[in-house]
Amino acid sequence: MSYPVTQYDMQDDSTRRQVFWLLKRLSSYSLWARKRDAWETFTHAYETAVKTWPKSDPEQMSADLLPIIYETLSLYNQGLEELAKGRRFVWREGQPFRLAITNYYTVTSYFYTDPRYWERGQQEAPYPPKVEALNRLMRASEYHGEQSALEVPYVPNLSAHWTSPGGLLNPDAYKYEFYQLPYPVFPNNLPEVPLGAEPIVRSGQEIPVDGIWEPVKIHREKVLGVIAFGAKSEKNEGCFNYLVAGTRAPAITGEFHAATGQVDKVSTHWRLLWEDDRYKDGVIPDESEYFLERAPTDGATDRDEPVEEIEVRTGDVCPVTGTWEAKDFENHRIEASKGKVMPDVLASAPGSGERRVHWVTWRLVRRA
Repeated sequence: MSYPVTQYDMQDDSTRRQVFWLLKRLSSYSLWARKRDAWETFTHAYETAVKTWPKSDPEQMSADLLPIIYETLSLYNQGLEELAKGRRFVWREGQPFRLAITNYYTVTSYFYTDPRYWERGQQEAPYPPKVEALNRLMRASEYHGEQSALEVPYVPNLSAHWTSPGGLLNPDAYKYEFYQLPYPVFPNNLPEVPLGAEPIVRSGQEIPVDGIWEPVKIHREKVLGVIAFGAKSEKNEGCFNYLVAGTRAPAITGEFHAATGQVDKVSTHWRLLWEDDRYKDGVIPDESEYFLERAPTDGATDRDEPVEEIEVRTGDVCPVTGTWEAKDFENHRIEASKGKVMPDVLASAPGSGERRVHWVTWRLVRRA
């Protein structure tokens, strides 16, 4: 996908600050910890669905996905343990976070294979409500641009994750056919982008340190067009990228040829902007600036909304943390947290007195 250069110009100071901040966010411990926590919530909800959804229901979740779902949770745990010590090899090929992302896309491809909604690894129609509730929990672990720190193998058909800043900054890039990822809220005062300095490496050479790198075109005057002389100049050649030490510097995407459908891969130089030494002292700093919430546009707040108007069904995702009451069932109240799946109710059936599982409507009684 391409975006207007005039809208997202890497010569513009605001654009540079936003991209720099986003890459720090996407490579932060806190973001990957949130991914892990969301995946754990999904894992337990999926297992509950496999074990408890009535076999008579048309919607059924496959138990075959449970091993890879739990493996992914384990990979997140392994990766976080290493990242907490400043060890960023976890984003390299064959390492925990790289494997976790690969597993994630396997799960999304085979999440619900009912042919009415799925074909050849692709969702083709909106899921039924119960299934969609699980899908939302799964998607809660996904952040647009989360692949930013993953190693790009140095092979002819691959290039850097980001050539244009529009891939990170354009809100349309966060929208998909059946779901949408939240657009980040930037702080009011974004930090300045450091001036580029040594080292500079060429595509194909080994990256010496973890950090944020800028692709640059280096120019020097030449005598008779052959012998370089004088001071060299460096000009930006595309979007910043996060590169991990030990990987090979990638090429960038060049011109698209409509006649052949091919895209050029262009060799470039990468200049270090910022070396990432976070967490090497074993300390995770306050990273709350990466998860600011958007202010209400109409002055309303969650507490302004009448609680009696908020209702959800069993299997839906809880929209508000608080006390919930099952309608038509006396004395059935629960404390539910935002993002959790709303449960069913085990209660006596009218007439027989037999205790059965009931799918119910939950009404918010009191916010937390």
